[in-house]
Amino acid sequence: MNKQTQFIDWGSVDYKEAWDRQEEIFAKTLALKQENRNNNTNIATPNYLVFTEHPHVYTLGKSGHEEYLLLDEEGLKEKDAKFYKINRGGDITYHGPGQIVGYPILDLDNFFTDIHLYLRTLEEAIILTLAEYGITSGRYEGYTGVWLDADNEKARKICAMGVRASRWVTMHGFAFNVNADLNYFGNIIPCGIDDKDVTSMEKELGYKLDIEEVKNKLKLHIAVLMKMELV
Repeated sequence: MNKQTQFIDWGSVDYKEAWDRQEEIFAKTLALKQENRNNNTNIATPNYLVFTEHPHVYTLGKSGHEEYLLLDEEGLKEKDAKFYKINRGGDITYHGPGQIVGYPILDLDNFFTDIHLYLRTLEEAIILTLAEYGITSGRYEGYTGVWLDADNEKARKICAMGVRASRWVTMHGFAFNVNADLNYFGNIIPCGIDDKDVTSMEKELGYKLDIEEVKNKLKLHIAVLMKMELV
């Protein structure tokens, strides 16, 4: 099992370009797994942990509801935002500047073959990162992602998740609101949940965070929890 994981920060990249890059890596990993199976070989499959940031964009998962986007084409132009229907799980969400968007493209055969555990592990990495800044967070029963005050009427989401997996290879991932402009969430019903708020680290703490510092803490928590060797 190859636990070496290449960490890459793509910086700010258009959503479609990042999606295409993910698909290319994903396809190559699947092809290598098939080749190993066909030839009875054991060539190590690669693992990648990608962080990026996107210009304003709304993405709709394959089981999502397009009516949860509350903007028409003209409205999208006014907000300088794009809209894509994509092949992850989950409903509609927003990505934009000030978010850490994480795309772990992993062969879970190298770690553990349990999608439920994989999602809970990503959530735990966010929870531990928030704790370093004095923010208490957790899970909301029945929903993915990371929440604050999940046990009462003030519940608000700080990190959304949606993944795709095939033959234990993953893509897509999470969107963690650090300094994100939360006004953009007002143009959608995030993940189809219309009675819960969305928040960010900046909103909770009252100041802008050093996003590079948050990234460094987060990637280390992911590495420790997944038992990765980051390279």
